[in-house]
Amino acid sequence: MSELKTLTEELLLLNKHLSDRYQLARETGEKGDFYKEVKPFADKVKEVSDLWEIKAKEWILEEQPKHIHFPQIIHTIENLELVSVQAFFPETSYKRFVSYIQSIDYVLHSVLEEI
Repeated sequence: MSELKTLTEELLLLNKHLSDRYQLARETGEKGDFYKEVKPFADKVKEVSDLWEIKAKEWILEEQPKHIHFPQIIHTIENLELVSVQAFFPETSYKRFVSYIQSIDYVLHSVLEEI
């Protein structure tokens, strides 16, 4: 369970970084370089989120938390993969991006609270 907590906290930090990176892209209007910035960061998010998904699903099966369910884990992973690329492009819809970020934050904080 401590590994799940560590991974959850790491995803929260990555999500915060994505939010900050998106704000920078919107302010400057500059896209991130795909091979130097976007792909390496998206790969990092994918690596951590894949591990988190495994640990979170194991935890749900073992502990059966009251407010966390498999679909939330799956949607959070999908949202993380989306924003890990979209954060580097200023033309990304602000409303949709913020909605994804907030949704990710909510689920990750909920997992921490349940742990």
